[in-house]
Amino acid sequence: MELYSTLGSMLDTFLKKNLQPQRDWKEESQDVWHRIERFFRDQCFRDELVLDQEVRVLKVVKGGSSGKGTTLNHHSDQDLVLFLSCFSSFEDQAQLREYIIEFIEEKLERCRRSLAYDISVVPHRGDGTRRSLTLRVQCRKSSDIIRVDVIPAFDALGSFDPSSKPAPEIYENLITTTGHPGEFSASFTELQRHFVKSRPVKLKSLLRLVKHWYLQYVKHKYREALPPKYALELLTIYVWEMGTDKSENFSLDEGLIAVMELLRDYKDVCIYWTKYYNFQNEVVKNTIKQQLKNPRPVILDPADPTNNLGRRRGWDLLSQEAGNCLWQVCCFKRFSSPGWQVQRARDVQVTVKQRGGKALSLCVDPYRAIWKMKAEIKEASVLQGQLRLSFLETDGNRQLLSSQKTLADYGIFSKVTVWALETFPPQIQVYVKEPSGQSRPYAIDPDDTVSGLKMLIEQDGGPGVKDQILKFQGRELKNRRSSLADLKIKDCDTIILIRRS
Repeated sequence: MELYSTLGSMLDTFLKKNLQPQRDWKEESQDVWHRIERFFRDQCFRDELVLDQEVRVLKVVKGGSSGKGTTLNHHSDQDLVLFLSCFSSFEDQAQLREYIIEFIEEKLERCRRSLAYDISVVPHRGDGTRRSLTLRVQCRKSSDIIRVDVIPAFDALGSFDPSSKPAPEIYENLITTTGHPGEFSASFTELQRHFVKSRPVKLKSLLRLVKHWYLQYVKHKYREALPPKYALELLTIYVWEMGTDKSENFSLDEGLIAVMELLRDYKDVCIYWTKYYNFQNEVVKNTIKQQLKNPRPVILDPADPTNNLGRRRGWDLLSQEAGNCLWQVCCFKRFSSPGWQVQRARDVQVTVKQRGGKALSLCVDPYRAIWKMKAEIKEASVLQGQLRLSFLETDGNRQLLSSQKTLADYGIFSKVTVWALETFPPQIQVYVKEPSGQSRPYAIDPDDTVSGLKMLIEQDGGPGVKDQILKFQGRELKNRRSSLADLKIKDCDTIILIRRS
């Protein structure tokens, strides 16, 4: 039965008959897993010296759809992540991984008969270093093939409980290790698995439906590189969270429609979570903020802040097929119902600071025009002059927020502090960069002098006038009668403040 010819109201029946794993298939998949897992625990490294050392299997973790509980009937992909004692760091994993994979391949060739299945190794393609060993396992009760990816990895989490938040130092270590984005994601498989597996049964049904659509109508149709299924899983979870407020009771057709609409509009998508990492650690914070500034779609792995799944190619193909899906009878309900309201990105928490006023907290749609945010601030603060909003870039420089743009235009998708400055003509706004590297905005008449600016800085809690050295474009500004306009200082220029020693 075809998904596209199935009425939306019949999707639950379609799922139960065609996609949910049947008992025989589940039992054989589990048997394959247990036999291969036992091989690695008991045989692979026993009585062997590898890299002049005894290698122990610290733990074996099941990833992929099998580990997450989203397997399709007669279609299983199993990630078998081997945490080994020979990897004491991410650097060790990068340097020794290929040798370990070659050793495993040779040992499998010698011991394959003991596994009771016809197992073959899929040849490695590409010029890069191998990160995994892919096995094709022929089922005994059917013609189906079970694919198993064996991934050696560094045990970064140890005995950590995946339902809690890892120490930020783990992520700081990950970020400061040289490697490709997402190269060490396997070390966080337990977190990835828990993030999906802990979800309600009904959501897993929607995940299966979306995965079936991907395999049936996209993967089989296009030979080009495509985003991974994990990216679609994360996007689907986000749609469910935003569209139902995490309800466990919803209609599958409404969920499918909402997912397809977001895939169709992928160029606006920016998705991330702070379940396992957040903005408290400076290194992690800078990495997240930099990731969120990347071209959309941005879909950050909730377990690995270096892994942006939106960077992969092929989103345009998914978008094209999602648009086609929306016209099929399985999505017919979209013409008669408002459906789920899913923002392309989460609201941003904006803290507005102003001199002499109380800080204001707002939740702002990152795709909403900034002039609308300004109107809200002016109403709450009873301001009469021209309102100028600016924010600090990660390098400490301050940037003006244009009324006609949005927060998304500046790559702002996470909480941000903006400074609200009220100016009255002919005043301009100048930024003074302090010794700490931060900069502050000041409203000043362009006919005012350097001494006048220094007095403003002192009144704002800065050094006394006599202790200030101000520089602009490399030259020191003397306390003469020359105005800021005479000194060619214009609106939004930055002046450097140095404390006199």
